[in-house]
Amino acid sequence: MSLAEFRAMLGSGRKLRIKFGADVTAGFLHIGHAVNLWMMREMQERGHLVQFLIGDFTTRVGDPTGRSGGRIPPSREDMEAFAAAFIRQVGRVLITDDPELFELRRNSEWWDRKGVGDFLGMAGGLTAGRLLARDMFRARAESGAEIRLDELLYPLLQGWDSVELGSDLTIVGSDQLFNESMGRLFQERSGMRPQVVLTTRITSGLGGGAKQSKSLGNYVAIDDGPREMFGKAMSLADGQVRDWLEVYTIVPAARIAELCRPGADPRGAKLELARALVGRWWGREAAEAEADWFQSTFSRRGFPADAPAVKAPAGPVRAIELAALLAPASSRASLRRLIEQGGFHLDGERVEAAAALIELRPGEERRARLGKRGFFRVEAGSP
Repeated sequence: MSLAEFRAMLGSGRKLRIKFGADVTAGFLHIGHAVNLWMMREMQERGHLVQFLIGDFTTRVGDPTGRSGGRIPPSREDMEAFAAAFIRQVGRVLITDDPELFELRRNSEWWDRKGVGDFLGMAGGLTAGRLLARDMFRARAESGAEIRLDELLYPLLQGWDSVELGSDLTIVGSDQLFNESMGRLFQERSGMRPQVVLTTRITSGLGGGAKQSKSLGNYVAIDDGPREMFGKAMSLADGQVRDWLEVYTIVPAARIAELCRPGADPRGAKLELARALVGRWWGREAAEAEADWFQSTFSRRGFPADAPAVKAPAGPVRAIELAALLAPASSRASLRRLIEQGGFHLDGERVEAAAALIELRPGEERRARLGKRGFFRVEAGSP
């Protein structure tokens, strides 16, 4: 695998088959996944075919990449729902309505009909030592955690998918290099030209540390609305901004260097990141509207004019009860923690305790902020 190999492939004039595989363990894609999608879109515009492979068989096994323990697979019903959500979301980037540029496949097409003999023939010649040498398995073994046999064999399943698809190219995060290298091995064994594997950079998620993950809640989903996306970008640690600008936006490298030069205001770089991110997914007009809203609300200590109105009965009410009225989907325990940590304000004043008594007079309007971005107009009615 080399840059020269990729360039030679592009210069061949052949229409390339680009493998894009996704296990259906959740019904969302985040902007980390979309890095590869944008590259595939560029390849589509050059006339190449993206093969979107739904891993409905491999999902039953579970990709062990980056995991310290085993995974419980979702039900078939959930997998179907997740697959439908994936197809809709990739359509925000890829051209999906032209069969010359987009093909939908499922790896159950071949795995459901293969027997044990087929699998043993495929696995012949591979050693357990090669698989167990992977960092994630070694770490599990050292910690005393179990390694399931089906997880150990997962890279073989993913690799063989490349043979079935006849893929020329796959674009994946660097954590998938081992699995896709198996694809090259099996293609060579099958007398095929081995696929080129391009890897993209993986960044830390919101809050730093681990990569973006639904289980950790540290991601920006491509389905996030403009306000949520803008706010999440602004919540990044200063040290993450350059990586996110380079990986998730099309801001020119020279501009990024200027924004992130030593001594530059990190808030300015963060605002440009948030604008660029929202602009890419929702358009320039939405990005500018969110920038104005954010600066008016947070930088100039304003209160958003479009804050939703919530009706509450007049009279005394405990802070925790009022917070629950504003955020009915949140648990009482999480709201109590939020209040105790200073995350509930009424008319600009911090509410000190969950048990604090608040007097709501008939006909008055109070301005409430719950958390960093939850703004509400509390309209008191009759007692």
